[in-house]
Amino acid sequence: MRWREFFVFTRSDRSVLTVLVVAIVVAACLFSGALHSPSVTSLISSDSLAAQSPAGRGGWRTARQHREYYSQYALPRKERFFFDPNTADSTQLLRLGLRPWMVRNIYKYRRGGGNFRTPEDFAQIYGLTTTEFEELRPYIRIQHDFTPAAETYPRTEHDTLRFPLKLQQGELISLNSADTAALKKIPGVGSYFARQIQSYRRRLGGFARKEQLMEIDGFPEEALDYVVVDAARVKRLPVNELTLDQLRRHPYITFFQARAITDYRRLHGPIDSLGQLRLMREFSADEIARLQPYLSF
Repeated sequence: MRWREFFVFTRSDRSVLTVLVVAIVVAACLFSGALHSPSVTSLISSDSLAAQSPAGRGGWRTARQHREYYSQYALPRKERFFFDPNTADSTQLLRLGLRPWMVRNIYKYRRGGGNFRTPEDFAQIYGLTTTEFEELRPYIRIQHDFTPAAETYPRTEHDTLRFPLKLQQGELISLNSADTAALKKIPGVGSYFARQIQSYRRRLGGFARKEQLMEIDGFPEEALDYVVVDAARVKRLPVNELTLDQLRRHPYITFFQARAITDYRRLHGPIDSLGQLRLMREFSADEIARLQPYLSF
């Protein structure tokens, strides 16, 4: 192959080459024009402020004039007038010179039930400086209409709903019939233990002995002196009728003991007495004695 053949192009090759050359020339012209075009001058921040101000259009302002201009128009002027911090709206609080976030704190405090009782209470607003408070103090006027009624009309007699009277030595409450209000009269028993007593009584079917109260975690032992148990009100479990799930719900019967009872019934028939439970290795003598008041055959 001769070297001249490298410079010989077909008609289609020449068309492609022509388009490519034209594109390169156009791109070069555009790039050269962008380099030589006048640049757009952007104002720096101080020029921009001067251009936007009235004097910027007719002349230059000094730095002091800028500060005076913006202190006059950009920031609200502080006003002084009498106000009640319990009722003042956001517009009034802003006119007093308080910052927006401080106004939001005041609204949040009032929305949560807070009440300014004295001018000194207003000093507790987060972010309020001593100088600001001393300037505002002479203008604070708190209306007594917003004073909590509990302070105006103090309680003169014992609140038996919130603080029930406690039993005196020698007074007793029936453990299997008392409601939570009566249970809270027991010394050492409040709302929590009253609910725990009711819940445990329901699961047991009633208390057979008052000492069973000590099975409640943390129960005060001194409270036992104020209760009496009516064992006749204990609800018994029909051993031969209940299913495995029903038996295991009782606090004194485990899953394995419930299964032993149902297996015995299936293999040997109904259980007639506690003596048959003693034949099961799942029951100890103490567990059978504890279950005795709760089983019926």
